[in-house]
Amino acid sequence: MATMITIWLNDESMSCEAEQTVHQFVMQLDLPIKGTAVAINQRIVAASEWPTTVIADGDQIALFQAIAGG
Repeated sequence: MATMITIWLNDESMSCEAEQTVHQFVMQLDLPIKGTAVAINQRIVAASEWPTTVIADGDQIALFQAIAGG
């Protein structure tokens, strides 16, 4: 059984598996990779860092989706 941790996603608490990377987390939420931006504890995480950035217990994560339009 996986160890669960508590994080804050856009100011709402939720549980996720420990040792999960940002990339895995975004995939779990079924979000598109393109157009998604992630900040952890008010620091933007570059998409190139997603596979190596591990989410920790208590992290505050903000997800942003780019919206095209005019």
